Amino acid sequence: MTEAALIDALLTFLSRQDTGDDDFNRLALAIFAYQFEHNPPYRRFAIQRGRTPFTVKHWRAIPAIPITAFKDLTLSCHATDDVEGVFMTSGTTGTVKGRSYHPTLDVWKCSMTLNFRQRFMAGRERIRMGILFPDSSVLPNSSLAHYLTLAKQTFGTPDSAVMLNDSGIDWARLFAALEQAETRGEPYALLGASYSFVHLMDELQRQGRCFSLPEGSRILDTGGFKGQSREVEADDFYNALTKSLGVPREQCINMYGMTELSSQFYDNGNVECPSVKSGPHWIRTRVVNPLTGEDVPEGEIGVLVHHDLAHFNSVSALLTEDAGVAVAGGFQLLGRVTGADAKGCSLAMAEFLAATQGAL
Repeated sequence: MTEAALIDALLTFLSRQDTGDDDFNRLALAIFAYQFEHNPPYRRFAIQRGRTPFTVKHWRAIPAIPITAFKDLTLSCHATDDVEGVFMTSGTTGTVKGRSYHPTLDVWKCSMTLNFRQRFMAGRERIRMGILFPDSSVLPNSSLAHYLTLAKQTFGTPDSAVMLNDSGIDWARLFAALEQAETRGEPYALLGASYSFVHLMDELQRQGRCFSLPEGSRILDTGGFKGQSREVEADDFYNALTKSLGVPREQCINMYGMTELSSQFYDNGNVECPSVKSGPHWIRTRVVNPLTGEDVPEGEIGVLVHHDLAHFNSVSALLTEDAGVAVAGGFQLLGRVTGADAKGCSLAMAEFLAATQGAL
């Protein structure tokens, strides 16, 4: 299958509402065959595992690469000097950043908008938005910046805005917008990195203020608090959001995504934590033992493996470093792996690098 034919097939598949397991499996196998042919490091790894398009008959058998491989290797089926977008993982100064190459952003955008409309917009066509994160013109290699910019452009009202200035969050502008929404009874949506909401609640407490946003208002946070100035427990975080902004916990949505994928996961609010997250019909998640790659029994903790058909140009099967547990309706995200699972992920990465020697 050519790249153009694969993109057309994906755009059609993403837009369908009647897909089943067999449909997912057929397209997953076609994408694996395409990546096997055009991505040399991945092909060498798959062969070392004894997995080829001739032997793999089900998407669960498609070999998953460790997420840290993106920092060590160029994983792209398309020439990297001729792509529409390059998303880079976050990292501290001097660290190597992983890169995710997109020959076209059409599939990524289709994945984002279809999923966002269903999981966040709750039947609304548009809602006024305040964005607590730089837009894609400021951070052109940030997948989150592109995600939030696309959300504002596609689903925001004309008076939606990025609430930042040169000093950080523009408190005066943000609070004026919140006051206006409160006065008019107009639903309002705040979207941004989780730690931005911590700064917002700290500032509200400092000023002795709070808001009661109208019914229908929503919050989307993403990213967690690791590496930030302070960490907050999930229950405390969502309780504080409700107290500060008047948005009930069932309307506080957490998005789980990553640069190394082209699709996102959402929960249905955070009345209880950890919440249950799930994705659209073009992504599937397994919970595995990283040493064996085998699924752990439902209800037991393992490492999350995501198989994202929309991530067609790189590798669709990704072994994360996130601990989770499979539950009815999706999975619970439990944070970064530790102990034996962390060692298993390191061994998986070592095996991947050993298998790809000489593949570039």
